[in-house]
Amino acid sequence: MAFFKGVPVAISGTGMYVPDRVLTNEDLSRMVDTSDEWIRERTGIRRRHIAEAGELTSEVALKAGRAALEAAGLVPSEIDMVMVATNSPDTLFPGVAPKVQGMLGAGRAGAFDVQSGCTSGVYSMALAAAGIASGIWRNVLVIGAEVLSPIVDWTDRNTCVLFGDGAGAVVLSPSCGNGRFLSAELRSDGTKHDQITFPGGLVENPASHETVEQKKHYVTMKGNDVFKFVNRVIPPFLRELCEDSGLSPEEIDWWFFHQANQRIIERAAERLGIASEKVFINLDEYGNTSAASVFIALSEFVKQGRLLPGQRLLFTAFGAGMTYGGVIYET
Repeated sequence: MAFFKGVPVAISGTGMYVPDRVLTNEDLSRMVDTSDEWIRERTGIRRRHIAEAGELTSEVALKAGRAALEAAGLVPSEIDMVMVATNSPDTLFPGVAPKVQGMLGAGRAGAFDVQSGCTSGVYSMALAAAGIASGIWRNVLVIGAEVLSPIVDWTDRNTCVLFGDGAGAVVLSPSCGNGRFLSAELRSDGTKHDQITFPGGLVENPASHETVEQKKHYVTMKGNDVFKFVNRVIPPFLRELCEDSGLSPEEIDWWFFHQANQRIIERAAERLGIASEKVFINLDEYGNTSAASVFIALSEFVKQGRLLPGQRLLFTAFGAGMTYGGVIYET
């Protein structure tokens, strides 16, 4: 458990971008053996936004980042660090963040990617807040961005129905009296590293005709194992996070779960005794946008005028690795 000491850190701006192209469940039913009813009952997803051919993760990240900077009232030269949480970078190197930093013209900023599965957004938020609290940075632009559609097997109904493309962003800055991060806990169970994988193309499975034929260049998932892991691990972890922070789950005003599966979210909320009205869900529109999901959810929440002073927000995610974590923020 980490408590944020030193300079109080606030969320000073949010932003998001999703592609215009929409892929509905009905569209998918004409591509694979599935149906709108089957997808909705198992996931809660109705639609997802899909990038156009050639639209890169760095491009969707840039648009969300610019929106967050505008909301924060900052210009790129005031940013000290750019972090991009992603599992679908344009290339392994260079990373997405240096490209975004260059396109923004943030000449004073450093830049790096965070790749920790779908938990990357929560990991990067905690890291940015800690860096500002300790005095390393002043203003940090944190972006969660994914263009997963090119690495999804559109003939596999178990995975292709889940994912969408998009980006969300936050700017973190020293608090001017409103807003502060309270605590964070970041964990992993690497013994389950084989539950969500992208196996092809690098050291373990260098690209070859065989890796292409074996479809190793697509996201693979042991869905039942992931479901069991999350239901077993996440609710007690979140209860412990709250209690170690001197709070009960009931004292959290809004819960921002990783937008992966509505059944997972609802079951976790039920086990924690959380009223459904306190859980923000938008995966019906966007699907699982991986590292971007909590940032897209927060940006929509802010746009809807629902962020008020004195609220406690909890952000949590799980992902490939198997990583998981949570961050508590007070407005």
